[in-house]
This record gives sequence, C-alpha cells and structure tokens, in this order.
Amino acid sequence: MPFKTLSASLSVAPQLTAGDVAEAARAGFRAIIDNRPDGEEPGQPTAAEIRDLAASHGMSFAHVPTLGGAVADEHVMQMAQTLARLDGPALAYCRTGMRSATLWALTQAEAQQTDVLIMTAAAAGYDLSTLRSRLDARRDAKTPMGPKHPCGRLGFEAAVAHQDDVP
Repeated sequence: MPFKTLSASLSVAPQLTAGDVAEAARAGFRAIIDNRPDGEEPGQPTAAEIRDLAASHGMSFAHVPTLGGAVADEHVMQMAQTLARLDGPALAYCRTGMRSATLWALTQAEAQQTDVLIMTAAAAGYDLSTLRSRLDARRDAKTPMGPKHPCGRLGFEAAVAHQDDVP
C-alpha cells in the first residue's frame, strides 16, 4: 500500500491490514495512529488488533477515534497531543486517509500557512480546500492544540526538532 507523506514525521493511509503494518515497520515508521472508531465498517480490524500487530513489529500505537465528517476541536487536540508524545515518524490511518489528513492539517494550522497545508494534502491526494476557513480561523485564533513545548506552540514538527537538539 502506498503511504502518503504529509511531513517528515507523518504519513497517512487508508485502512491498514496485517501486511500493511509489517510494510510500515520495514519503511521505518515507529508509530501507528488509528483514527477510526471500532465497528465503523463491518469486517474492519479493531484498534486492539492493529495495536497488537504494531507492537509485534516494535511500533507504538495510539487510537484517536474520529467519525468521518465530524472532526471536532476535541479530536484535533487529541491528535496534536498524540503526535507530540509519539516517537515518529508516524503513520495515521482511517477508512480513506482523508480524516487523518484533515486532523494533521488542523493540528498544524497555527504553525503553517493555510495554502501550504492545502497544497501538501493535495500533493498526497487529499482535497482539503473545504477546510480553508477553519484552518484560517485556527491560525488567527491561535487555538491551543496540545501541551506547550519549550520551543513554543509550534506543533509536532517543532517539538521533534527541539527533541533532536537536546543532548
């Protein structure tokens, strides 16, 4: 399965299978984030099943269940906190990857220009243009999206850069 890169620390994908988890580990991912609620679709693997597969490949796992088309600020905050605590690079997935891309963009809205977020997602195959006003509003409001880092509220990318600078 092709994993779609949004940043050096996060890629997204549609629903993962056991083979996809193994492929993600071989590709160097260190964490998996499940953005699907259990039981969203008949036959989908549960979060616990993917968590166990990730652990068997030495990867950490987080579950930030979010309904498609219903990404609330609470989910954005949970995703930001998850990204800040996981040892990346991480692979987030949902049914198509769109929800994961949406969550990523909203977590980055304070630190990056809206056009950059929309173009980055588009290059990965996700049209986030309908989020423009929400992304702008998050940036303009400087809405807190997770724990403060010594480098400021710049999001996951800055936190990772800061961690790399610590001896």
